Amino acid sequence: MNKLTVKAKDSQDVMQSLKASVTPIEEKLMELFSASEKSFLAEEAMEERISALVQDFLYAKTASTDIDLELIIQEFRENKIPALPTDVGNYIDDLTQTLVAHSIHTSSPRYIGHMTSALPYFVRPIAKLLTAMNQNLVKMETAKVLSPCERQTLAMIHRLIYDFSEDFYNQHIQKSDSTLGIMTTGGTLANITALWCARNASLGPKNNFSGIEKEGLYAALEFYGYKGMVIIGSNLMHYSFEKAAGLLGIGDRNLLKIPTDSNHRMDLAALRQTVAECRDRNLHILAIIGIAGSTDSGSIDPLPEIAAIAQEANAHFHVDAAWGGPVLFSERHRHKFAGIELADSVTIDGHKQMYLPMGIGLVLFRNPQTAKVIEKNAPYTVRKDSIDLGKRSLEGSRPGASLYLQAALNIIGHQGYEFLIDGGIDKTQHLANLIRENPAFELLLEPEINILLYRYIPETFREKAAKKQLAEADNHFINQFNERLQEAQRRAGHTFVSRTTLQNTCYGKTIPIVAFRVVLANPLTTEADINLVLNDQLKIAAKLSLTITNSDHCEEVNYNVY
Repeated sequence: MNKLTVKAKDSQDVMQSLKASVTPIEEKLMELFSASEKSFLAEEAMEERISALVQDFLYAKTASTDIDLELIIQEFRENKIPALPTDVGNYIDDLTQTLVAHSIHTSSPRYIGHMTSALPYFVRPIAKLLTAMNQNLVKMETAKVLSPCERQTLAMIHRLIYDFSEDFYNQHIQKSDSTLGIMTTGGTLANITALWCARNASLGPKNNFSGIEKEGLYAALEFYGYKGMVIIGSNLMHYSFEKAAGLLGIGDRNLLKIPTDSNHRMDLAALRQTVAECRDRNLHILAIIGIAGSTDSGSIDPLPEIAAIAQEANAHFHVDAAWGGPVLFSERHRHKFAGIELADSVTIDGHKQMYLPMGIGLVLFRNPQTAKVIEKNAPYTVRKDSIDLGKRSLEGSRPGASLYLQAALNIIGHQGYEFLIDGGIDKTQHLANLIRENPAFELLLEPEINILLYRYIPETFREKAAKKQLAEADNHFINQFNERLQEAQRRAGHTFVSRTTLQNTCYGKTIPIVAFRVVLANPLTTEADINLVLNDQLKIAAKLSLTITNSDHCEEVNYNVY
């Protein structure tokens, strides 16, 4: 046996020895992580099964299944982590039977109760691409191309709102010292970020004081001579502002809520009075919030007037347009948002009327230097002289979700979004007309954009309802019935509308009214689907009888409601 033969034999022995030393767990894990032919074939097989699941799920017309929630909860009682790796195929089987089979069909054309919708097909392949690239937008070293791409995307939305000159965008779009906007995972973080910037800018460094970010809230108020700090907005403000008040050290009690009129718009006289009272009490008005598409009803505050009041009060003017912002694409309806361009900051959610997956929010700044007041640095990542996006954001590591938005702005385009927005508002008017024509329903508020509030009126009360003569006790009966109707509709799963409670209607400010809430943003929803939703409610109502307890006479009263 020559030396080469001996070496070859030794090499084979070593390889066999190494192979023998590989444990089943190690082999399984290496298969999961390696870029090999075997792993790619396994991925293709998995994708084939997932694709079939996706098709079945998206083809569904019903809003959900009618399975009892308690049965679902029982499926998820196990709390021990499996000791050994699970076969992918077995996991997909389990996923199919438990999670996918009974998930809510948010893309269904008959699911018209919340701010979710069908998604354009291109987001699914882009999701795979983003996952495979696994970029981290905190730093250029982990997102060399997606970082400038995100800046470009933010500039596009900034221009939609503020429409500054070409020179302005050429100067600031890729300038590291400028921040036209910040991507977040939703409107809550966008709103918090805007108020964080407002707080640091208004109570910043001065003379020998190093600013609130370093010295804290108490020291800042003492230095500037204030007795406290407040945020002012309407009573329809999103609850994220309560979170912001808590996180920023302001407190819920200092989140001042202005009443709204019968159209759900902020009462300007009450706002002016509140601003004057805050000045008299030497309170720092951190920000005044305007709403451009409220979560409850889609209402729009009088933005130009609020902007003027904020400017006179030297307060940051923030507009929460998380829902309504994309209406700016519509030539027919963008006038409803006049004054939004005066805002110091604006929130928009990409996962709402931009038709993108969950987890995409934006805050835009009128002044590109505003966000510098929240800048943070670290020697191992976002260094002071770097151009990293993570310097000026609440979040650190985050995915490149801005690519979804960049893709949508290019593939759908301005006129495409205009078509989608106009279509949703037109369908809302169609529903409003159906409700006006049917005495079984009552329109509770004229819709401004594409959210509509109405309720079912049991036959016993229809004559009084037509004359707006319902008493408080009548409305209490009707509220109970509408709660039961909405719950029954949700359980059945054929169609879906959500529910809210209104405090200011034609029946006054003291009588709460339970309302059905419809959101018409799904491009797949047709007028026939809308008709079907109402007919479904009529059928359910015909099967219900309202049983309540009369608190005055302690006897049960039954009303025939069909």
